[in-house]
Amino acid sequence: MARERSEVRPMPRVVLLGSSNTDMIVHAPRLPAPGETVLGGPFASLPGGKGANQAVAARRAGAEVVFVTAVGDDDLGRRALELYREEGIDVSHAKVVAGVASGVALIFVAEDGENMIAVASGANLELSPADVAALPDDLFRAGDVLLTGLEIPAASALAAMRRGRSAGMTVILNPAPAPRAGDPIVAELLAAADVVTPNLGEALAMAGGEGTDDPRAVAARIRAKGPKVVVVTLGARGCLAMVGDQVHEIPARRVRAVDAVGAGDAFNGALAAALAEGRPWDEILTWAVAAAGLAVTRPGAQAALPTREAIDRLVRDGA
Repeated sequence: MARERSEVRPMPRVVLLGSSNTDMIVHAPRLPAPGETVLGGPFASLPGGKGANQAVAARRAGAEVVFVTAVGDDDLGRRALELYREEGIDVSHAKVVAGVASGVALIFVAEDGENMIAVASGANLELSPADVAALPDDLFRAGDVLLTGLEIPAASALAAMRRGRSAGMTVILNPAPAPRAGDPIVAELLAAADVVTPNLGEALAMAGGEGTDDPRAVAARIRAKGPKVVVVTLGARGCLAMVGDQVHEIPARRVRAVDAVGAGDAFNGALAAALAEGRPWDEILTWAVAAAGLAVTRPGAQAALPTREAIDRLVRDGA
């Protein structure tokens, strides 16, 4: 009698549609006020961009990652794609735009870890809804996670989110930078998302209306607009998540902050990886907060993103 073959499901993965930048970082004793020049210290040029950071974070957290992005046909773009491949990230669907510069972020980092960022988006703005429509169907696989943000055109993020939802993926929107509540696309983005992960400032911008800045109340206002889950990141206070009618408050780990640049991206990448594995929400959030805590203990964005082993160790041992 022939033995029945069991069906083996492919490993869950994270498909990330987002930005790729090169970070130009100046460390200074404090952030400059408008019109002020502050003499800084060390300078570094490092790979970055919220999409790229989150892709690397998810990969180091153990997920299979496909990164859909756009870079220029310049040295910065070529080097970025090479680095993503070295991380084990699939960039076979990345768009290379002729005659357009790759994205660049100019970053000031103060001694207390606070930062100020300005972005020249470059090729990131060339990732269009038509590019999303041209992606193959097998990239949008039921049961996988789609994570996107808004350093690419919002219309492109929305197109990917809708395609992911239709295919049975879990769709995460990290709304950074956040559009204002009055922007008509906000309602469409929130309606297409399963999970939304703003920081408190972004949450206030998207929630709209007057009233309290209490994270629980703001999360409830956002959830009423469509997402099943709203996670508000609170920096040194951890995060608050509204999962259906349940509220989870996860405190941050006690760490010595050196550079907060990549903390939110570490959180989102780890969250997406854990969600792809089907973990329960209290475990997902605890793991993501631990990843963010580890990220602030080292300088830079991608260089500071923790491995799966380091996150597990912090969750387990607190060190």
